[in-house]
Amino acid sequence: MGKVTGFLEIDRQEQKYQPASDRIRHFREFTLPLNDQELVNQAARCMDCGIPFCHGPDGCPVENQIPDWNDLVYQGDWDIALRNLHSTNNFPEFTGRICPAPCEEACTLNLEDVPVNIKSVEQAIADKGWEQGWIVPEPSATKTGKAVAIVGSGPAGMAAAQQLARAGHTVHVYEREPKAGGLLRYGIPDFKMEKHYIDRRVKQMEAEGVVFHYGVNVGVTVSLEELAERHDAVILCAGAERPRDPGVGGMELEGCHWAMPYLVQQNRRVGGEPEGDEAPIWAGGKHVVVIGGGDTASDCVGTAFRQGALSVTQLDIRPIPPLKEDKLAVWPYWPTKFRTSSSQAEGAEREFSAATLGLVGEDGKVIGVKCARVDEKRRPIEGTEFILRADLVLAAIGFSGPLLDTYIAQAGDKLELDGRTNVKANTEDYKTSMDKVFAAGDVRKGQSLVVWAIREGRQAARAVDELLTGSSDLPR
Repeated sequence: MGKVTGFLEIDRQEQKYQPASDRIRHFREFTLPLNDQELVNQAARCMDCGIPFCHGPDGCPVENQIPDWNDLVYQGDWDIALRNLHSTNNFPEFTGRICPAPCEEACTLNLEDVPVNIKSVEQAIADKGWEQGWIVPEPSATKTGKAVAIVGSGPAGMAAAQQLARAGHTVHVYEREPKAGGLLRYGIPDFKMEKHYIDRRVKQMEAEGVVFHYGVNVGVTVSLEELAERHDAVILCAGAERPRDPGVGGMELEGCHWAMPYLVQQNRRVGGEPEGDEAPIWAGGKHVVVIGGGDTASDCVGTAFRQGALSVTQLDIRPIPPLKEDKLAVWPYWPTKFRTSSSQAEGAEREFSAATLGLVGEDGKVIGVKCARVDEKRRPIEGTEFILRADLVLAAIGFSGPLLDTYIAQAGDKLELDGRTNVKANTEDYKTSMDKVFAAGDVRKGQSLVVWAIREGRQAARAVDELLTGSSDLPR
């Protein structure tokens, strides 16, 4: 906790944003951080609530010791707060920027709609750690002689790699793309998290002994079996990239695309990387329709505005949610309520209870999206059809699971999948059906939050450490 009476004396204060008219002109982060005294005040609001739901598994998947480091910030012990934060979270500067903060929904003060500003304090602790030079490589003093291969360098793969390197293992990370980060780098826009934060963590991990191999597509350039033969263990952290099909006709029309290629292209542009062989997907001067109501759809909205879209409309088949949840029925769990993302606030039109019936084309190009209102069972209501003008349509309704045509197809029956086509493994030992092969993050769990990926990467690292050495000091 912070100050005993802090929650009674100090109001919740949030980070502010640059005006939408300014921020849509660039792809940089646009939050205006709180100053140190403001952050100390926010940490002081952490109350002695008895049971801190904020750092239980429903509030924080990595189980950050939030009341502890709030109190340390309040006392001015930022360096100790950073040590505490790093004990549960390898990359708090990532989660402090892009986690939706279920911890704040679980905060006891959220019963009064004024939760502690946990997310801002977390980000500030990590940022101050880098500014003050407190975050340095921590190489292991001893080596185990064991080698581990990690497939994928997203948050799960990076967390597992850092943990295992610090335990003394030789760690090799195999990444398909030219740079590390997975969807942190190539999916999440720079205006939500700039990529130099990933680069400096990669440098730290390289100094700790982690070896990154880029341009290696496991299942194409090297087989999973080969990796297993060359290493003592393999952890699959390849993510869940297969897009969920909206099931409407017309996706073959020019101007209709899946969300991820669109976001990846723009991130490559910002990062100075070649865009690839595919034709550019560009929203400038176009009427854009985004199908989907989640975070990926919101990222498409913000990217389209920055590219100069004339209009952006977001379609959500779900009904408009309540403005305020029933606290006594939902708290401390994540509530369904009306939320407006920073990207949506930049001028998006939002259509709720709207089903996409099909895409309308002319001369092979998309010109509109045919929609209809839906009933409570999400069935189209006859007579409610309408057409939205569209020059660019982006399908962003989530992901079905990992790509199936690479290492999974190559492994065949040796690598068992669950009913949702994720790689099957439990959360006790993270072992798959293949000998020496483990799975963590979205490839095992399905599409989820960055903070869940970090948790699973850390836990899988402990499981591998126990297998290779017989015991482990790594935390679960």
